[in-house]
Amino acid sequence: MVSYDWTALDRDLRRFMPKKSVVFKRQELLVYDCDGLTIDRHCPPLAVLPETTEEVAQVLACCYRHGIPFVARGSGTGLSGGALVEQEALLVVTSRMRKIISVDLENQTVTVQPGVINSWVTTAVAGEGFYYAPDPSSQVVCSIGGNVAENSGGVHCLKYGVTSNHVLGIEIVLPDGTVTTLGGGLSEHAELDLRGAFIGSEGTLGIATAITLRLLRTPQHVNVLLADFPTMESAGEAVRQVTAAGVLPAGMEIMDNFMINAVNDLFGFDEYPRDAAAVLLIELDGQAAEVTVAADQASGFCRQAGARNIRRAEDAADCALLWKGRKSAFAAIGQISPTYYVQDGVVPRSALPSVLAAIQRLSREYELPVANVFHAGDGNLHPLILYKADAADVQTRVRDLGSAILRECLAAGGSITGEHGVGSDKRCYLEWMFAPDDLATMQLLRRAFDPDMRANPGKIFPTPKSCGESARRQVTLTSEGIEMPSDVKTF
Repeated sequence: MVSYDWTALDRDLRRFMPKKSVVFKRQELLVYDCDGLTIDRHCPPLAVLPETTEEVAQVLACCYRHGIPFVARGSGTGLSGGALVEQEALLVVTSRMRKIISVDLENQTVTVQPGVINSWVTTAVAGEGFYYAPDPSSQVVCSIGGNVAENSGGVHCLKYGVTSNHVLGIEIVLPDGTVTTLGGGLSEHAELDLRGAFIGSEGTLGIATAITLRLLRTPQHVNVLLADFPTMESAGEAVRQVTAAGVLPAGMEIMDNFMINAVNDLFGFDEYPRDAAAVLLIELDGQAAEVTVAADQASGFCRQAGARNIRRAEDAADCALLWKGRKSAFAAIGQISPTYYVQDGVVPRSALPSVLAAIQRLSREYELPVANVFHAGDGNLHPLILYKADAADVQTRVRDLGSAILRECLAAGGSITGEHGVGSDKRCYLEWMFAPDDLATMQLLRRAFDPDMRANPGKIFPTPKSCGESARRQVTLTSEGIEMPSDVKTF
């Protein structure tokens, strides 16, 4: 096992970092021992909180000189263990980098530091009639840097896409301390799309220090429909009919009965009908006439699919109220069970009913309750597995249930992750989706940015230590470079 000289690194960091920006006391480091996925906990040996690009560059150059790995962390709201320090590494926390650097409304862009909170971007420009579209449920606390690292989505990704569709340029610090820029202020460039490669790389290619985002005009008109259904299958059929007809909602979200009642209990009143098997939220936005027609069509499809009741909100406050339950879903579950484990599988919309039925069956089989809330429009499931942390062997059962759910997603033609990333939580499942040559090619790209593999070590890719014997066929790092398995194609 490699041993690092943390005393020497601490001494060198303090030569250019303010005293308050270097954290070494264990009781202070404990705040960083997990992210939003609390099933894993690892306390870092040392943390540093830079405030500028220059400081980040100096920190990574210092790590480079000492040969010490590093892990970047934003607000710590991630749900895949991507910002945990599993192996010895310096934790680089960007939460103090919270400046909105520039706003260019003429070109509909804004440039921010990575620690800027997602919802702050819209707040900064809302008065001028603009907003930032990607809206994870944690948008009031998650940071733009973390959104870039995970390529986060949100309620409105159905119509407007995920983070990668709204990032025009990124200033990054490479693992050796070099500062460079990927992309720029334009949506298209005559070059390799390294900007796109960096987004979603989960901190394995470097650290973003300034991000240029695309702004959109605030829609002229918005309607939100809330339809409740007697079965999950009928709610899924409504989603199928709406999308098959060419209606493109800004967002479509489903909550199951477990989640409906959890949200009602959190609020202290029945915002959603307690006896519904599922509720479907549909948001439509655009020009007033367009929205009116689309909302009428969507309502008709919901009735054809078996909706019992349909509420329609047009006023901004009423729309926000209908969405409040969905945005509060994780908090509602937290009130019932302080410990829960969320997965992030994706399935084709047509497979939603069968996969949800499989999740119910697996819930009974593993004797663990599961609440479902998900982006119905793009089939991105978020099953929340509730458990008691002090129960015998519970973590093994929880992980096995999560694994079985992802198997069902893949069997239906889906993916192991839609927006939460791979991190440490799903790295052992990556080889379920990709062949060894695919994984080796990904590692080649990673090594082009980080030859020594010091940025967020051990994340994303399966290793023998973390995933057992099956991972031994994956790419091997040697002093000469990358050694491929004998049956892997090279180019």
